[in-house]
Amino acid sequence: MDVKDYYQTLRAPRTATQAEIKKAFRKLAREHHPDKKPGDKVAEQRFKDINEANEVLSDPDKRAKYDRFGSDWEAYERAAKAGGTTGRASGRATGTAGDPFGPGGAFAGYAGFGSSANQGGNIRYEFRTSGSPGAGPAGGFSDFFEMLFGDEAGGRGGASPLGGTRRGGHMDTTRTVLAPVEATAEISLEEAFHGAARIVDVGGRRLEVTIPRGVDTGSRVRLTGKGPDGRDLVVVIKLAPDPVFTRRGADLDREIPVTLHESLLGGEVPVKTLKGRVLLTLPAGTQNGKSFRLTGQGMPRLKGGTSGDLYVRVRVILPTNLSDEAKATAERFLDLVHQPDPRA
Repeated sequence: MDVKDYYQTLRAPRTATQAEIKKAFRKLAREHHPDKKPGDKVAEQRFKDINEANEVLSDPDKRAKYDRFGSDWEAYERAAKAGGTTGRASGRATGTAGDPFGPGGAFAGYAGFGSSANQGGNIRYEFRTSGSPGAGPAGGFSDFFEMLFGDEAGGRGGASPLGGTRRGGHMDTTRTVLAPVEATAEISLEEAFHGAARIVDVGGRRLEVTIPRGVDTGSRVRLTGKGPDGRDLVVVIKLAPDPVFTRRGADLDREIPVTLHESLLGGEVPVKTLKGRVLLTLPAGTQNGKSFRLTGQGMPRLKGGTSGDLYVRVRVILPTNLSDEAKATAERFLDLVHQPDPRA
């Protein structure tokens, strides 16, 4: 029987920390999940092996036993208990109590398990049948196998971090990877422009989420392993309406009121942007509704690159409540101005 190298299965060094084991497992589990490769038996078996390796290496106690005894650490543990009992009852135990392969142990006469010095290699275990010289317990291999593995041959059942269950050393993959937990964070347009932080409450835990610049409604910020049961936490962004700016992707629209004087004669008009204040130069005769493009004054792009643009639309505000003198002056002015009929 070849011992499985769980570290090699997870592509992790034997010195890996628990966090590194978890990271390696999550990466491989996503890569080889059966849902991504339906009908691929090789991928399915690989997925089972990955789960089996993680079930042991993610548990510090199991990992310590595996590092010492190899992938049959469970069997050795059961055999050690059985061997210790036999030795005490018969008075034949002369070695360390509980050693099933020592003199008087339950498996005296069989080749021993590999030591921790060669774990992870291609270790092979040998055993003799009842008909061979120096055989172990009566019954040979069948009794050996039964005593070593019992009704749980191939491994004990147990919960899988991905929601499956180990049965007979294999992974039941009828259940899928645990879905991420979602939370919603509402932010202002200005926070989306500059970036922000939010505290979200998930399962009674308050977590601070850093929200990058350029997010929009529907953007998703993922926090790996921060949700309940080690699930990922996905924070879905909701952008609150802004009283001044309207967003179109990375571009922004806004309206700027101007006076009749500025519209007729031109001038510099201050415009507030999300970066700060700029001066917009209006040419003489600017019509109501005219739009001006301010390059790079829009939203930053989430994936980097140049920012969007700001489109400023002019809204001319006419003077009201004219005095009699102002009306007379306006009439004299309009008589001097030749303006074609705009409705013609």
